Amino acid sequence: MIKKIDASQLKVGMYIHDLSCDWMSHPFVRNRFKLSSDTEIEKIIQAGIHDVYIDTDRGLDVSDAPTQNEVETALQQEMLEIVSRADPVIIRVSAAEESQRAKQIKNQAASLVRNVMQDVRLGKAIQLEQVEPVVTNITESILRNSGALIGLMRIKNKDDYTFLHSVSVCTLLVAFCRSVGMNEEQTRQAGLGGLLHDTGKALVPDDILNKPGRLTDQEFDVIRRHPKDGFDILLKTPGVGEVPLDITLHHHERVDGSGYPDKQAGEGISTLAKMAAIVDVYDAITADRCYHKGMPATDALRKLLEWSKHHFEPRLVQAFMRCVGIYPVGTLVLLKSGRLGVVMEQNDGNLVSPKVKIFFSSKSNTYIPPQEIDLSKPMGKGGADKIVSHENPTKWGIDPNRFLTT
Repeated sequence: MIKKIDASQLKVGMYIHDLSCDWMSHPFVRNRFKLSSDTEIEKIIQAGIHDVYIDTDRGLDVSDAPTQNEVETALQQEMLEIVSRADPVIIRVSAAEESQRAKQIKNQAASLVRNVMQDVRLGKAIQLEQVEPVVTNITESILRNSGALIGLMRIKNKDDYTFLHSVSVCTLLVAFCRSVGMNEEQTRQAGLGGLLHDTGKALVPDDILNKPGRLTDQEFDVIRRHPKDGFDILLKTPGVGEVPLDITLHHHERVDGSGYPDKQAGEGISTLAKMAAIVDVYDAITADRCYHKGMPATDALRKLLEWSKHHFEPRLVQAFMRCVGIYPVGTLVLLKSGRLGVVMEQNDGNLVSPKVKIFFSSKSNTYIPPQEIDLSKPMGKGGADKIVSHENPTKWGIDPNRFLTT
């Protein structure tokens, strides 16, 4: 049985099932292992990990600890309550109408980030006048229909992950800023910070950046230098503002002081750096990498909510959920009718009843003609269909992303 315990309850002989943090926050080669020494326990605590999941079938038990299912059920209910308080989503054009423009913007932005990284490796300066128009295009797409570009950013080529991750963070951060009412200039500066936040990774050797496995302690230290390296690079860029510098340097800080490079904590971290940290982790843990499979977006949001007890600002995590919905665009969902579908677009003021493209019957285990339905509207005399659960695409052998491009 999988249970959640406080790190202070750890004992030699327990089997770690999950360290309950994003992969860049812990220094262990493995995610799952049996504790063999007090040194390992101390290493977990020193890494800023406050709670873990243990497998009681493979190690010592804690009798009164909650099960993983109990924890996830409570978090899911909390998520539903959070998004029920969301303001209406402003959609100026349909996702279908924005889709083509969004594809062009995604490709343009990824190409730009690739060129920026190449220039940095060659010792060339970043040309801010080339970056700013791309951020403007992303912002305008978000204003027309945020779901179109956000949905497309779920589709990443593993080889281009570093570039596409930067575009994703920019896109999500711009949408996040708009949803919490930040003004145009703040949003523009945040977008620049999102697009350039990983510039320092240009100085990380490719064999470390793309290593198909856990990093050694030495490799981990090299990766952890990228915020400061990126900050130093941006300092040499004429016209760069304080916000992009702050986001680049501090997007790995955590509110409990366990982050890096400066171990800032609480109010010592700016709001925009806290927001960047949330979207950075969200995009990282939902993406397929050479060393781990990305988790479904809804699971990632639930993890962010769980980690907000220590690592993230709770009110900002809740605001991010209200921004993207607990079933973000691209999420595979199971409906009450037994049909499977992909979330295509959020609905104004109803984030638990989005527009969904159905394409598969779980009852007959067969594909059905694709059809887009609006879950916020009544569906015949039997009442509207509704989402029963989000599903892991791997379980069904389905790639929901292909429906976002058709």
